[in-house]
Amino acid sequence: MSPGNTRRGTAIVGAGMIGEVHRRSALLAGAEIAGVLASTPQRSLEKAGEWNVRAFASFDEVLADDRVDVVHVCTPNATHAPFAEAALAAGKHVICEKPLAISLDEAERMAAAASASGLVATVPFVYRYHPLVREIRARRQAGEFGDWHLLHGSYLQDWMVDPDASGWRVDPDQGGVSRAFADIGSHWCDLVQWVSGETFTDVFAEFSIAVPTRPSAGGTSFSGPSGGVGERVAVRTEDTAALLLRTGTGVLATATISQVAAGRKNRLWFELDGSGGSAVFDQENPEQIWLGGAESNRVLTRDIGTGSAEQRRLSKLPAGHPQGYADCFDAFVADTYAAIDGGDPEGLPTFTDGLRSARLVDAVVRAAGNGSWTKV
Repeated sequence: MSPGNTRRGTAIVGAGMIGEVHRRSALLAGAEIAGVLASTPQRSLEKAGEWNVRAFASFDEVLADDRVDVVHVCTPNATHAPFAEAALAAGKHVICEKPLAISLDEAERMAAAASASGLVATVPFVYRYHPLVREIRARRQAGEFGDWHLLHGSYLQDWMVDPDASGWRVDPDQGGVSRAFADIGSHWCDLVQWVSGETFTDVFAEFSIAVPTRPSAGGTSFSGPSGGVGERVAVRTEDTAALLLRTGTGVLATATISQVAAGRKNRLWFELDGSGGSAVFDQENPEQIWLGGAESNRVLTRDIGTGSAEQRRLSKLPAGHPQGYADCFDAFVADTYAAIDGGDPEGLPTFTDGLRSARLVDAVVRAAGNGSWTKV
């Protein structure tokens, strides 16, 4: 913490939906919000008024503020590298939204800067923080599922079904050359690898664009998806991705990623099938998991004081009182701050994980372009 401060000082850079989520979790973790920097001076003033904090006029002001110990980067993907690298160079810890960067070169540079700095730099792969995700992982570590036969699933959303939906993510200059996979497929791959203990080493992929033109998103915005404001332009980033993957131990995996699946709001679903049993998790129903066996199946409900140590740590409410995405984010930010204080929380996703994801995004984009199996 800054000298003389009794609370950790935090700056929120980006004032859209995810910036609001970061702010909430930071406050619950005991931080003091030192200020906010949004996409325009007017937007910064509006948010600062809502939050009763300082409106930063520039990122240089963020870095110059001695009250700021941690910078939360919640801005369009193309700004992640310059903001995160500058914050680390200024001695600030960083929480940077994913994908970590819009190119593999940027991600490698960011991970190297984080490592050299000795500071804490994390990426919110927050689905790791569902208590029952931790339960499946603990059971895998205990050998309950045996050897894996198949890993499969999907991550489906519908926010791009409307042909007039747009936003900065659609523009590859702001969001990167991959949209659906880099945005949400990266979450699925991170989670499945972390839970299963496998590493994807080869990929075959196909992309498709369901809506060929969308309204221009206009200038850079730090907010999330919205209706376009300009003339219609050609869409150059994928709406859907279909993947066949292979792990380092030879296990096959399949994943379907879509942002145009009508009715699916945020359905991250996976099934892990092993020689000793199977496990299913559905992010839209995170309070239960399905455990399959050759003789019988079980449905396990999250509860306090039951299951693995990590399920117990992250379960804050008794069964029947649902926990969800916001609770995951709260736990992730709290663990990041615990790491800053010298702790070593299990499963905390860092820039190293962000780099691993960037390597996979790069391979998937190359595979979709060359139509063949591609090394990660």
